[in-house]
Amino acid sequence: MEPKIKPVITFCEYEGKVVASVEVPEIDVFHKPCYYTGKGKMKGSYVGVGEADLPMTDYEIYSFDAFKYKNEDELRSKERVDSDILNEVAVNSFMEKLMNNKPHLINLDKDSILKVNGIIDKNGYPTVCGVMCFGKFPQIFSPNLDIVAVRCSTDEYGVGDEEGVRFLDNKRLDGTIGEMLKLAMAFVINNTKKSTKLNSKVERDDVYEYPMEAVGEIILNALIHRDYSIYTENDPIRLTIYDDRLEVTNPGGLYGRLTLDDLGKVHADTRNPFIASVLEILEITENRYSGIPTIYKEMEKAGLSEPKFENYRGTFKVTLYNTKKNLDVKSKFEKEVVFFCRTPRSKEELAERFGFDKSHPSYFITKYILPLIGKEILAYTIPNKPKSKNQRIYTAK
Repeated sequence: MEPKIKPVITFCEYEGKVVASVEVPEIDVFHKPCYYTGKGKMKGSYVGVGEADLPMTDYEIYSFDAFKYKNEDELRSKERVDSDILNEVAVNSFMEKLMNNKPHLINLDKDSILKVNGIIDKNGYPTVCGVMCFGKFPQIFSPNLDIVAVRCSTDEYGVGDEEGVRFLDNKRLDGTIGEMLKLAMAFVINNTKKSTKLNSKVERDDVYEYPMEAVGEIILNALIHRDYSIYTENDPIRLTIYDDRLEVTNPGGLYGRLTLDDLGKVHADTRNPFIASVLEILEITENRYSGIPTIYKEMEKAGLSEPKFENYRGTFKVTLYNTKKNLDVKSKFEKEVVFFCRTPRSKEELAERFGFDKSHPSYFITKYILPLIGKEILAYTIPNKPKSKNQRIYTAK
């Protein structure tokens, strides 16, 4: 294996038999993937999916290398895309705002400033960052650097209603990041429910099916943090609205050392720092890592169920549900789990039963099941080996 593994091997006697325990510590993200040298990195790297070990895709391997070597895919350029594609009025407005924030840049000429901020490369060609922030028609760089927005007629993708209609609305949303954000917000407003209520001043307030501030954060995060490499430039962001939920999926999973448990709690490694910085100057984003806490807060304020975050093999998905949060949901959930686990269940069975991805159950198990094991409501069938592939979870009391 490369890097070399250093397992801790111990032996003990159990019920008259000798048992060997092999512990292999996780390596640092800078050294991943660990691969079998007999096959080489591209064919000898594997990822655990459920109980199976599957070959990693070229993109999954590239994702580790991109972080390790700090590849700046947002600074890619194409010679067939010249500087005329940039909206000069928008660029000049950006320059003015930038000078107000960083007056010391006045000693640099315009091209130098645009190069420093990742908008053009050293040869004067616009970068992905420049095109996506200031392009007259950004999708000339790559047609699929956009958003595919769909309103399904049911709560299942591609399944029609009683009249056979599968999609109530279906659009491609093109433009700069700022323009796509506005178009996506309009699509959500036009394809979700809205009601009105009287506030304390006896004025009418619009109440949307989903809190628009949370929706905006999700779409903006997808546009800023999606992967802009050649591996994913043909994959659009997907905005899908169902009867019971709204989903936003972007190419490019969590970047660097960030995990699902870290979301909104730590300053994350940023895949596209130049895009994030430009949008901060344009006052489209705060760039203060407040997006995830805002999503949770807005869903809580609206009395809706918690958002769900999923990171799976190079994609990241956020789901908002329009179901009202039941104040007794915890006890109701516990009752359902206790009933279901009267028969010992695998982690995958539990995740699937309660609406999570069975091929990637760790988030669900950590957030919802481990607390019940800690309360001794549930228990492991193999207490000393919580990660065993034969592990099952059952009702303890």
